[in-house]
Amino acid sequence: MSAEATNPGNPVAPVQAGPSGPGAGPSGLGDASHRKRGRPRLELRGLRRIGRAALLGPAPRDGLPDALEHVAKVHRAHHPDADLDTLSRAYALAESSHRGQLRKSGEPYITHPLAVTLILAELGAETTTLTASLLHDTVEDTEVTLDQVRREFGKEVCYLVDGVTKLEKVDYGAAAEPETFRKMLVATGNDVRVMSIKLADRLHNMRTLGVMRPEKQVRIAKVTRDVLIPLAERLGVQALKTELEDLVFAILHPEEYATTRALVQEHAARPDPLAAVAERVRTVLDEADIAAEVLIRPRHFVSVHRVRLARGTVTGTDLGRLLVLVAEDADCYAVLGELHTCFTPVVSEFKDFIAAPKFNLYQSLHTAVTDEDGAIAETLIRTHRMHRVAEAGVIALGNPYAPADGADPAPERAPAGGAEGARAAEDGERVDPTQPGWLCRLLEWQRATPDPDTFWTSLRADLAQDREITVFCTDGGPGDDGGPTGVGAAGTGTAGTSAVGLPAGASCVDAAYALYGEGAHHCIGARVNGRLATLSTVLCDGDSLHLLMAPDSAAGPSPDWLDHTRTPAARLAISRWLAAHPGADTGTGEGTVGTGAPSGPGGARGTAATTASGRSGGSDTAGLSTDLPGATVRLAGCCTPVPPDNVTGFAVRGGIVTVHRALCPVVARMAASGRKPVGARWRGAGNRAQGCRVTLLAEAFTRPHLLADLTEAIAAEGAAVVAAAVEPPREQRVRHTYTLHLPDAAKLPSLMRAMRQVPGVFDVLRAGRTRSTMAARS
Repeated sequence: MSAEATNPGNPVAPVQAGPSGPGAGPSGLGDASHRKRGRPRLELRGLRRIGRAALLGPAPRDGLPDALEHVAKVHRAHHPDADLDTLSRAYALAESSHRGQLRKSGEPYITHPLAVTLILAELGAETTTLTASLLHDTVEDTEVTLDQVRREFGKEVCYLVDGVTKLEKVDYGAAAEPETFRKMLVATGNDVRVMSIKLADRLHNMRTLGVMRPEKQVRIAKVTRDVLIPLAERLGVQALKTELEDLVFAILHPEEYATTRALVQEHAARPDPLAAVAERVRTVLDEADIAAEVLIRPRHFVSVHRVRLARGTVTGTDLGRLLVLVAEDADCYAVLGELHTCFTPVVSEFKDFIAAPKFNLYQSLHTAVTDEDGAIAETLIRTHRMHRVAEAGVIALGNPYAPADGADPAPERAPAGGAEGARAAEDGERVDPTQPGWLCRLLEWQRATPDPDTFWTSLRADLAQDREITVFCTDGGPGDDGGPTGVGAAGTGTAGTSAVGLPAGASCVDAAYALYGEGAHHCIGARVNGRLATLSTVLCDGDSLHLLMAPDSAAGPSPDWLDHTRTPAARLAISRWLAAHPGADTGTGEGTVGTGAPSGPGGARGTAATTASGRSGGSDTAGLSTDLPGATVRLAGCCTPVPPDNVTGFAVRGGIVTVHRALCPVVARMAASGRKPVGARWRGAGNRAQGCRVTLLAEAFTRPHLLADLTEAIAAEGAAVVAAAVEPPREQRVRHTYTLHLPDAAKLPSLMRAMRQVPGVFDVLRAGRTRSTMAARS
């Protein structure tokens, strides 16, 4: 794991990213003025002091080896009652196993696991994690075996060490790297501490990357950027994420890095404008009798670079933010009230991540205030506990698998995670607070992706989603929402609501596959916040969603769905289905429901097809007979036939006959392609008295209140509007598309006449009927 490492005390060009003490490297400038102005991170002092002097420490005490003394001191600061005997035994095994091995810099190899352990100790990791970090390279690079680790240190340490052990290139070839990450992610699903060790390991290797060839530096930096930095962000380990970002920035964008570094150095020589604002904030809070610690928190280089790109220029106040730390949650809002009372707030900058935490456990109040001189100070308000979690993320939570106070200790075993962890509460087990939804989704789709290249590409795409939303999906039986007959949630027997986490920008298609897996192939539409919507609709945080499912198994996804997916799980499932059904008929309106694409002249799949397919298998289709006895009959969504229309059918996969109006343009296209029509007819005159759904197109000259007048005429005829769409006006003309429910099909002609009588309307057509083929009006 440490083949990329070199001497941390000797940074080598071109990266200039190997810190030799506090304030060195991209995370600090190293000059006196910057060190004077900078502030070591709270609870993380000494995070970058990983030189040999720091590792060797003072004379032995409490029977600890010299090299372990500094790690033990930092660990005891977070865990005063920690048992150091296990650490001492782990160090002895690691030191004896690595004895004689050297890093590429010429340093003893043991300096690397010691540095990784010190990083984790500074973040507050518990003893089991530190023990595994000391041993994390022994199985990979020495004669030590997993059985030996299990015998001497137990199953938990063995599991962590195995989780971060690389797969051999001899066995896996070019697939070694993606398969190693797959193995690590699966292990992280069972114990998130695996990824904590990996992140600390990569941070130390990135700090000491200078002796590697430039092309190898770039390759490692790109993997760090695409995979490990997003993982650090999602696990909430900001202390590691920000430093990794700066190290990668220095390697991949050396010119921008140099510009940003010079900009920070230039401002470091001047008085800090945030100091005066911070002093006034302290005075305001003291007068309000609020106990608070007010600090100036410098931005890291990548953050400064982003501010410069966004605003075009950088002022002194842009180089840092105020950090206000208090004792209780209620104090955060008290501080906010005082700041907004005594300063002028920038309303657009306010965010409440305490009431609505981020998906990576982050909690804080964000605001910005302006002083009398016009200086804008961005301000973070949080408790000391929130700050520890904001910096160290899941590491700050300690061992999530340890029994709660007063509970019986769990039997020694590798902790359960993944989908099982999510169901732990139902089984009476302790719920893992570090089991995030994004990780569960990732573990689900990776199981169905055996190809290493596909997995590697999908993993990078998945981790590129930097925000998450929560959608509330309502489940129920068929037709329980008042929707079309036969429409309901697949795979659910009881009504309820489930919260589904999705990446920002996800659509209804992504939600369907996140909720139902491959059962989402049968999704034909959706209701978003109670309104019918196409499956391509982009969801927002807090939306309520009800998915409409086809009652038969013949429905399948359209290739268009791939254009609306953001999650690998949905994309991979759709691609597998399309590959398995190369001849599937998805172009006639019945299989492409809800994509939002046109389906014929004036047709709209997102409205017409949803309502028509929802009727299949219900009482409406019982009034049709075909020349294929026993076949399931489906009404085409492109033309929505109703009695007494002349109809014809076409056989599609699954023993289904799709019935179209005889004048539907799709019929001509299918006949021209050689598809054999199937005879279809309505049974009995009583069918006209049945309720039906129909899609009508109203063409009119644009004018104010046209939509209101048309919907009023529709309501007067007793029809209900299921969905409506208005195309942008063109040459003073506009087209309205209405999907309507009629209680009696016989009322369709009078409805169309009433719509034509609305001033400005010059024609009303059935969907799927062009002007050239219209021989007579209904």
